[in-house]
Amino acid sequence: MRKKRWVPWVLVGPALLIIVLTTIYPLVAALYFSFHKYNLRKPAQFAIQIGENGIHIDWSLLTLNNYALAFSDSRFINSLNVTFWFTVISVALSVIIGLFIAVIVQKGGRLHTLTKVLLIFPFAVSPALKGYSWRFMLNEEYGIYDLLIDQLIVAPVNALLSLLNALPLVEIPLISESIVWLGDKFWALFMLAMSETWGWAPLIALMFVGALGSIDEQIFEAARIDGANRLQIFFRVTLPLLRPVILIVTMLKTIFSLKMFDQVVTMTGGGPVRATQTINYYIHQIGFVRSLDIGYASAMSYILVIVLTICAALYVSLVLNRD
Repeated sequence: MRKKRWVPWVLVGPALLIIVLTTIYPLVAALYFSFHKYNLRKPAQFAIQIGENGIHIDWSLLTLNNYALAFSDSRFINSLNVTFWFTVISVALSVIIGLFIAVIVQKGGRLHTLTKVLLIFPFAVSPALKGYSWRFMLNEEYGIYDLLIDQLIVAPVNALLSLLNALPLVEIPLISESIVWLGDKFWALFMLAMSETWGWAPLIALMFVGALGSIDEQIFEAARIDGANRLQIFFRVTLPLLRPVILIVTMLKTIFSLKMFDQVVTMTGGGPVRATQTINYYIHQIGFVRSLDIGYASAMSYILVIVLTICAALYVSLVLNRD
């Protein structure tokens, strides 16, 4: 009997060890560092000291200065603002486009299964590769975005302007400048959100497809018999029935958007002028690139952890209420 009791722990032990080393220990260590002036460029002094006489705690070395500094740091406030707007844009676009795709895929007929398989590919692309790909596509010299805009918008507009310029006393300058997508504050943040939407919208669409498939077709038939058109059925029948799923998907996407890091590194580098410097990117810069201030970076990390914990709690409550 005793051997049987140990069998589950032996089987689960390696996984628990990995969780402790990669999750629990970093969380505890970061919390401990956040209350210290801990910079890799300077000798560290920690409150808990282990010596010959045992464990000694020097309470004078514990401080809340890192947390106070965070809320007085204009760059940290800027990173919160950037993260907020990035989250709002990417979540809104992902949910709306995902729902639009789901409605189309749901009526896909024979291609229904194949389409669902293809939808998973954008999400499977690594965030770093996604960032490099979008950076290449948005290049003002050879990027496909400028090429499409030149051919579909700029060229026809310039042709029209040329005809107008042929008239007497008319001289309108032609459009010649390409858009520097990643060099403009607004467009850089918007395109960063678009690259995130490109990966997430198809996955969200799959979630909505599953939810749409669970709705009884008789509900739609009853609405049609009552004289409702397609638009009325969508807004008055489909959307209310999808409300729990929409809330869950929105909360899940919010959690991932708040942690945005990889694509910022490979796509924008936080620029231009910190316009795409998310909180995770700023924490990385402070802790491991510029200042090497582990204490301050840990404090900012825990502020983000608190926000993510609140979002996760809301997500879990929504899932439980739905069940």
